[in-house]
Amino acid sequence: MNVTKAELVISAVKPEQYPDGGRPEVALAGRSNVGKSSFINKMINRKNLARTSSKPGKTQTLNFYLINDSFYFVDVPGYGFARVSKQERQKWGKMMETYFTTRETLKAALLLVDLRHPPTKDDVMMYEFFKHYEIPVIVIATKADKVPRGKQQSHAKIARETLGLAAGDLLILFSAETGQGKAEAWAALLPFLTE
Repeated sequence: MNVTKAELVISAVKPEQYPDGGRPEVALAGRSNVGKSSFINKMINRKNLARTSSKPGKTQTLNFYLINDSFYFVDVPGYGFARVSKQERQKWGKMMETYFTTRETLKAALLLVDLRHPPTKDDVMMYEFFKHYEIPVIVIATKADKVPRGKQQSHAKIARETLGLAAGDLLILFSAETGQGKAEAWAALLPFLTE
Protein backbone atom coordinates (compact mmCIF):
# COMPACT_ATOMS: atom_id res chain seq x y z
CA MET A 1 0.00 0.00 0.00
CA ASN A 2 1.47 3.29 -1.07
CA VAL A 3 0.16 5.97 1.27
CA THR A 4 0.37 9.40 -0.30
CA LYS A 5 -2.13 11.22 1.87
CA ALA A 6 -3.15 10.94 5.50
CA GLU A 7 -4.96 13.37 7.78
CA LEU A 8 -6.78 13.44 11.09
CA VAL A 9 -10.31 14.37 10.05
CA ILE A 10 -12.11 14.47 13.40
CA SER A 11 -11.88 13.42 17.01
CA ALA A 12 -15.41 12.26 17.74
CA VAL A 13 -17.23 11.35 20.93
CA LYS A 14 -20.70 10.68 19.52
CA PRO A 15 -22.19 9.17 16.35
CA GLU A 16 -23.39 12.46 14.88
CA GLN A 17 -19.72 13.53 14.73
CA TYR A 18 -18.56 10.46 12.79
CA PRO A 19 -17.53 11.28 9.23
CA ASP A 20 -20.00 10.34 6.52
CA GLY A 21 -19.27 9.29 2.98
CA GLY A 22 -19.46 5.55 3.51
CA ARG A 23 -15.72 4.88 3.32
CA PRO A 24 -14.52 1.65 4.95
CA GLU A 25 -13.09 1.91 8.47
CA VAL A 26 -10.62 -0.19 10.44
CA ALA A 27 -10.64 0.34 14.20
CA LEU A 28 -7.53 0.02 16.37
CA ALA A 29 -8.09 -1.22 19.88
CA GLY A 30 -5.58 -2.01 22.58
CA ARG A 31 -4.28 -1.25 26.00
CA SER A 32 -2.99 2.22 26.71
CA ASN A 33 0.65 2.39 25.70
CA VAL A 34 0.54 -0.69 23.46
CA GLY A 35 1.68 1.44 20.52
CA LYS A 36 -1.46 2.26 18.51
CA SER A 37 -0.19 5.70 17.44
CA SER A 38 3.22 4.28 16.54
CA PHE A 39 1.49 1.56 14.52
CA ILE A 40 -0.54 4.13 12.55
CA ASN A 41 2.50 6.32 11.93
CA LYS A 42 4.60 3.37 10.73
CA MET A 43 1.84 2.06 8.46
CA ILE A 44 1.45 5.43 6.74
CA ASN A 45 5.15 6.42 6.75
CA ARG A 46 4.60 9.52 8.85
CA LYS A 47 6.58 10.48 11.89
CA ASN A 48 3.82 11.97 13.98
CA LEU A 49 0.41 12.19 12.38
CA ALA A 50 -0.92 10.10 15.25
CA ARG A 51 0.49 11.71 18.36
CA THR A 52 2.43 9.31 20.51
CA SER A 53 2.66 10.04 24.18
CA SER A 54 4.64 8.63 27.05
CA LYS A 55 1.54 9.35 29.12
CA PRO A 56 -0.87 6.45 28.61
CA GLY A 57 -4.56 7.24 28.38
CA LYS A 58 -3.99 10.20 26.09
CA THR A 59 -6.53 9.20 23.44
CA GLN A 60 -9.95 10.01 24.87
CA THR A 61 -11.88 10.31 21.65
CA LEU A 62 -12.42 8.26 18.50
CA ASN A 63 -9.79 9.65 16.15
CA PHE A 64 -10.66 9.23 12.47
CA TYR A 65 -7.59 9.25 10.21
CA LEU A 66 -8.44 9.46 6.51
CA ILE A 67 -5.91 7.56 4.43
CA ASN A 68 -5.48 8.21 0.66
CA ASP A 69 -9.01 9.70 0.66
CA SER A 70 -10.28 6.12 0.56
CA PHE A 71 -10.55 4.64 4.07
CA TYR A 72 -10.19 5.44 7.76
CA PHE A 73 -8.06 4.18 10.59
CA VAL A 74 -10.08 4.81 13.74
CA ASP A 75 -8.02 4.99 16.91
CA VAL A 76 -10.16 4.27 19.97
CA PRO A 77 -9.21 5.09 23.59
CA GLY A 78 -6.77 2.66 25.16
CA TYR A 79 -8.11 0.51 27.97
CA GLY A 80 -6.67 -0.78 31.21
CA PHE A 81 -5.34 2.57 32.33
CA ALA A 82 -5.69 3.03 36.06
CA ARG A 83 -5.26 6.77 36.45
CA VAL A 84 -8.59 7.57 34.85
CA SER A 85 -11.68 7.74 37.01
CA LYS A 86 -14.11 4.84 36.84
CA GLN A 87 -16.77 7.22 35.58
CA GLU A 88 -14.50 8.37 32.75
CA ARG A 89 -13.71 4.75 31.83
CA GLN A 90 -17.42 3.91 31.71
CA LYS A 91 -17.98 6.89 29.43
CA TRP A 92 -15.25 5.68 27.06
CA GLY A 93 -16.62 2.13 27.23
CA LYS A 94 -20.08 3.33 26.22
CA MET A 95 -18.65 5.48 23.43
CA MET A 96 -16.59 2.58 22.07
CA GLU A 97 -19.45 0.10 22.35
CA THR A 98 -21.77 2.46 20.46
CA TYR A 99 -19.18 2.81 17.71
CA PHE A 100 -18.36 -0.90 17.46
CA THR A 101 -21.96 -2.08 17.48
CA THR A 102 -23.64 0.52 15.26
CA ARG A 103 -21.08 1.66 12.70
CA GLU A 104 -21.93 0.08 9.36
CA THR A 105 -18.72 1.18 7.65
CA LEU A 106 -16.57 -0.61 10.25
CA LYS A 107 -15.02 -3.46 8.25
CA ALA A 108 -12.46 -4.91 10.67
CA ALA A 109 -10.73 -4.34 13.98
CA LEU A 110 -7.05 -4.49 14.80
CA LEU A 111 -6.43 -5.67 18.33
CA LEU A 112 -2.97 -4.54 19.41
CA VAL A 113 -1.26 -6.55 22.13
CA ASP A 114 2.27 -6.21 23.51
CA LEU A 115 4.32 -9.19 22.28
CA ARG A 116 6.59 -8.95 25.34
CA HIS A 117 3.82 -9.94 27.76
CA PRO A 118 0.91 -12.39 27.67
CA PRO A 119 -2.35 -10.65 26.71
CA THR A 120 -4.19 -9.11 29.66
CA LYS A 121 -7.74 -9.88 30.81
CA ASP A 122 -8.79 -6.69 29.03
CA ASP A 123 -7.18 -7.91 25.80
CA VAL A 124 -9.05 -11.21 26.05
CA MET A 125 -12.34 -9.40 26.76
CA MET A 126 -11.82 -7.12 23.77
CA TYR A 127 -11.09 -10.08 21.50
CA GLU A 128 -14.21 -11.88 22.74
CA PHE A 129 -16.24 -8.70 22.24
CA PHE A 130 -15.20 -8.54 18.56
CA LYS A 131 -15.99 -12.23 18.08
CA HIS A 132 -19.38 -11.82 19.76
CA TYR A 133 -20.34 -8.97 17.43
CA GLU A 134 -18.83 -10.79 14.45
CA ILE A 135 -16.38 -7.99 13.72
CA PRO A 136 -13.41 -9.46 11.79
CA VAL A 137 -10.32 -9.07 13.96
CA ILE A 138 -6.59 -9.14 13.22
CA VAL A 139 -4.25 -9.32 16.20
CA ILE A 140 -1.15 -7.13 15.93
CA ALA A 141 1.57 -8.09 18.41
CA THR A 142 3.54 -4.86 18.82
CA LYS A 143 7.07 -4.14 20.07
CA ALA A 144 8.38 -7.29 18.36
CA ASP A 145 11.83 -5.67 18.15
CA LYS A 146 12.02 -5.84 21.95
CA VAL A 147 11.76 -9.64 21.86
CA PRO A 148 14.79 -11.61 20.58
CA ARG A 149 14.07 -13.16 17.16
CA GLY A 150 14.49 -16.68 18.54
CA LYS A 151 11.79 -16.10 21.15
CA GLN A 152 9.21 -14.27 19.04
CA GLN A 153 7.34 -17.40 17.97
CA SER A 154 7.02 -18.74 21.51
CA HIS A 155 5.70 -15.34 22.65
CA ALA A 156 3.27 -15.38 19.70
CA LYS A 157 2.10 -18.85 20.71
CA ILE A 158 1.37 -17.64 24.27
CA ALA A 159 -0.58 -14.70 22.84
CA ARG A 160 -2.61 -16.99 20.56
CA GLU A 161 -3.41 -19.39 23.38
CA THR A 162 -4.23 -16.68 25.94
CA LEU A 163 -6.62 -14.97 23.54
CA GLY A 164 -8.08 -18.29 22.41
CA LEU A 165 -7.49 -17.21 18.82
CA ALA A 166 -10.01 -18.72 16.42
CA ALA A 167 -8.77 -20.71 13.45
CA GLY A 168 -8.23 -18.34 10.57
CA ASP A 169 -7.67 -15.27 12.77
CA LEU A 170 -4.28 -13.73 12.06
CA LEU A 171 -1.67 -12.71 14.59
CA ILE A 172 0.99 -10.49 13.03
CA LEU A 173 4.29 -9.68 14.73
CA PHE A 174 4.88 -5.97 14.34
CA SER A 175 7.57 -3.43 15.13
CA ALA A 176 7.13 0.30 14.64
CA GLU A 177 10.92 0.58 15.01
CA THR A 178 12.01 -1.84 12.30
CA GLY A 179 8.90 -2.08 10.15
CA GLN A 180 8.62 -5.83 10.79
CA GLY A 181 5.09 -6.99 9.93
CA LYS A 182 4.11 -3.84 8.05
CA ALA A 183 3.72 -5.51 4.63
CA GLU A 184 1.89 -8.41 6.25
CA ALA A 185 -0.49 -6.02 8.06
CA TRP A 186 -1.32 -4.19 4.82
CA ALA A 187 -1.86 -7.51 3.02
CA ALA A 188 -4.28 -8.59 5.76
CA LEU A 189 -6.13 -5.27 5.67
CA LEU A 190 -6.52 -4.76 1.93
CA PRO A 191 -9.44 -7.21 1.45
CA PHE A 192 -11.46 -5.19 4.00
CA LEU A 193 -10.65 -1.88 2.34
CA THR A 194 -11.64 -2.79 -1.18
CA GLU A 195 -15.02 -4.44 -0.63
